[in-house]
Amino acid sequence: MNPIRSLAFTAALVLGASGLAHGAFAQDKGTLSPKPLPALANPDDPKLAAKELFGRSTAPASLQSESIGSYARGCMAGAAMLPVDGATWQVMRLSRNRNWGHPRLVALLQRLSAHVPDVNGWPGLLVGDMSQPRGGPMITGHASHQIGLDADVWLTPMPDRRLSRVEREEMSATNVVRGDWLDVDPATWTPQHTALIRAAAKEKDVARVFVNPAIKKALCREAGEDRGWLRKVRPTWGHNYHFHIRIACPAGDAACSDQDPPPSGDGCGADLAAWFTPEMLHPKPGKPRPPLTMAQLPEECRRVLAAP
Repeated sequence: MNPIRSLAFTAALVLGASGLAHGAFAQDKGTLSPKPLPALANPDDPKLAAKELFGRSTAPASLQSESIGSYARGCMAGAAMLPVDGATWQVMRLSRNRNWGHPRLVALLQRLSAHVPDVNGWPGLLVGDMSQPRGGPMITGHASHQIGLDADVWLTPMPDRRLSRVEREEMSATNVVRGDWLDVDPATWTPQHTALIRAAAKEKDVARVFVNPAIKKALCREAGEDRGWLRKVRPTWGHNYHFHIRIACPAGDAACSDQDPPPSGDGCGADLAAWFTPEMLHPKPGKPRPPLTMAQLPEECRRVLAAP
């Protein structure tokens, strides 16, 4: 399969698995009065989608912190919560209860946000989805974010005031990509965005930063001579309202599976250009994948669900 067709095939699979095209699930509004999901008639049914179990876990497992499995097939023991308010961050879409992660991810977000005023002049970060309290597949949204090592950061500066609950559930982040998806929108894209993504990619714990291909194109153009960090910045669909930080498996988490390192180079050549071909810009939606069952997750995830 030639590289362009291979990328198009991958994009179609992503669209089929996630239900997303160029839209942004992250911008779906939340609710001021979230209601608990109804009890499951047969939670031990082996055919039951694992997301139905993890989506009903509202608190973390009282276990030692550990990321288990891979980013799109796993769970999280002993998750830490990113507080909804910090001096330099605010959590969005509180009704989703997805501001959980490995303590190393929480520490990274706090550390990165503290540097933001010096990095690009923003007061701080607006943080979107991280993981559920016990990780695992989500009822809506992401295929990844399952092991507490992924976080979405809005491409909108945190205001210099506390947002109301209504604003956190209903306001939209900033779309920085042009309507034709070929480049960033000069009306919304700024040097501050470049500075922030560069700072995130340079963090030692960060393994990848996912952005829209148009954003990657802009970063390639604006990076200057300091280009090593671009290797971590990977193009993928969506991500025009936010960028996605992924950290590596923490040392000592033996059950955690890292991705292979990104390809060498800055990623600004032919591979990036392939994202802007007609078949990549307008892929045929892939066939939805069946949801994961508990049998398809690491065995340790049963212990995570059963823990108090």
